[in-house]
Amino acid sequence: MNDLELADYRDLVQSLKYCVLIHDAATYEILWANQAACALLGWTVDELKPLKAPDMSKNAQQYSRELGHRWLRGAVEQGVSATEWCYRSKRGEEVLTEAIAILVDLPSRPVIMVQFRDIEEEKAVRRDLFRTEGRLRAFLASLAEGIVVLDDDGRVMFASESATKQLGPDLHGADFARYCRDGAVPAEAGRYRFAEPGGGEPRWYAVTRQYIDIESDLRGHLLLFYDITDRVLEEEEHRRDTQRLNHLARYNAMGDMAMAIAHEVSQPIAAAYNFVEGTRGRLLAQGAGAGTEAESVIWGLDNAKRQIERASRILDSLRQYVGRLEHAERLTDLGSIVEDCRYFIELRAQGDSVHLDYDLTSDPLPVRCEHVLIGQVVMNLAFNGIEEMANWPPERRRVELATRLSPDGEWAELVVRDHGQGLGGRSGDRLFDGVFTGKVNGSGIGLALSHRIVTRHGGRISAVEGQPEGAVFSFALPVTRPQ
Repeated sequence: MNDLELADYRDLVQSLKYCVLIHDAATYEILWANQAACALLGWTVDELKPLKAPDMSKNAQQYSRELGHRWLRGAVEQGVSATEWCYRSKRGEEVLTEAIAILVDLPSRPVIMVQFRDIEEEKAVRRDLFRTEGRLRAFLASLAEGIVVLDDDGRVMFASESATKQLGPDLHGADFARYCRDGAVPAEAGRYRFAEPGGGEPRWYAVTRQYIDIESDLRGHLLLFYDITDRVLEEEEHRRDTQRLNHLARYNAMGDMAMAIAHEVSQPIAAAYNFVEGTRGRLLAQGAGAGTEAESVIWGLDNAKRQIERASRILDSLRQYVGRLEHAERLTDLGSIVEDCRYFIELRAQGDSVHLDYDLTSDPLPVRCEHVLIGQVVMNLAFNGIEEMANWPPERRRVELATRLSPDGEWAELVVRDHGQGLGGRSGDRLFDGVFTGKVNGSGIGLALSHRIVTRHGGRISAVEGQPEGAVFSFALPVTRPQ
């Protein structure tokens, strides 16, 4: 290949899309410009030669003549110097450029070749990208939803800021299955429980899943999840409320039935009592004495009369208790509620051969409540203790009931203590999360409804391990001082 002529090199430089200015290395005067530079700036070569930096640069401090000379001097001293320089064209248009000054030692003299290109659009695009990226970051940071992208092995390749806030700062790069309480990464949309490994409190999330492939840069399974714990708890509470309402409806129906039964059965019992008493009176009137056959008949009639009296007392207690069914709160005494329930509690304890110890305060315990509902809570806690002790040896079958006023005088408290197996490692609070008892001889009200009744009255209910054995159930209602 023949050597290129000088004119060939000139043609090559003239054909460049890059703008080229040649400056004298000593005076920094413009010696020459290619066609691209002339077209961008709007001047001919002859017009450019006498111009100084202020004549062809933006009127701003960062484009002053001193800074321009410093930039060119850097090329002289170091061989290459780069900067961003804003030129001003003959038409007054400002053009931001990326400029590189290179020292070239020509045979005639050293010169500085400045190559520059218009980067105004590029900078605008970059600013738009930065602005868009900033907005996206702000949007992602403000989103309540968490976003993670998983690879095929279930490892987190990307996690949004909201995701790390909800599941912990170590989410990126982690095995996402460790965060799933079900032990597996969600394979489809649905409800799942997530928690930070190491004892985080599980919360419910609604999850959607899809596969993404963004220009081969980010490829994997995108999970979008948001916290629905409050909604799940509300739905669970609604379900429990529905069951409680159904129970209360049955409870009211049973009250009506009990009242009717007590009324109807009391009449034949009263008649039977009268017949027995009349028969006994006739035998005595006929002179039945000791050692006679009539004496054994009278003994049998006396025992029958005592059983009839006992049945009558049971019906009277039932009628009095059911007769108090009401749905309005009233001022009453917690001690009187316990006394109303005492007969039924002792009846249950006798059936299971459980001894009852009472420690009932003589102090008034004024509370505002629905008498029967709080009575049901009293019986439920007592029945639970009795049923627990019924399975233990006779010498351990003991349940303690106590009422007291709190030390600050603000709460009326009932405490039921048994000596059984205790709570079995279960949290006291979790015991009240169930719905209704499934025991054959249960009260039908359950700890969950007891909790609901007490808290609805502004009270509190708890269960703790007894020391050294058993369990202690208690509830407290706020004391209401008479006006």
